[in-house]
Amino acid sequence: MSNFAPYLEYNRAFAASGAQADVPEVPFVPFKQVYLIICIDPRVEPAAVLGVRLGEAIVARNVGGRVTPAVITDLAWIVHLHENKTPDADWFEIALVHHTDCGSSLLADDDLRAGFAARGGWDERTSLEMAVLEPSETVQKDIATLRSAPELAPSIGNIKIGGYAYDLGTGRMTTVVQPG
Repeated sequence: MSNFAPYLEYNRAFAASGAQADVPEVPFVPFKQVYLIICIDPRVEPAAVLGVRLGEAIVARNVGGRVTPAVITDLAWIVHLHENKTPDADWFEIALVHHTDCGSSLLADDDLRAGFAARGGWDERTSLEMAVLEPSETVQKDIATLRSAPELAPSIGNIKIGGYAYDLGTGRMTTVVQPG
């Protein structure tokens, strides 16, 4: 049996429930107008940790929940859609979450980082910069990156950006940077 088989069973029950009909009318414009950037680590599942429900937020997940050029490009598109499809809404919020004991911290290991670069992954400098060693520090760096991104400059006044650190041990989320 496939490891994915139980999820297909869950999907059958989901589809039968009709819940898929309760989603935003405009694609990519979530009910809560939140764009969440968070790590791919399964220990920080947004539905479980934050209670994010279907249609409420866009959830972007990558290694470390880091702001990358791809994240900025996606955000620029979503903000553009938001401004053009929901002109009555005056702001959009980005929530950036990094967490303790992040697997991206392994990018600080010289041997692992060198091996990853040799496989065609990020170069060693980029890999080291991607490591989340202290969530409150990397969140602040990534927020500065978002605020200075030329792709977001035309809309930055209509975007609130908040930064958060999630502690795997306590299950608590703390605010590092107030949304603003």
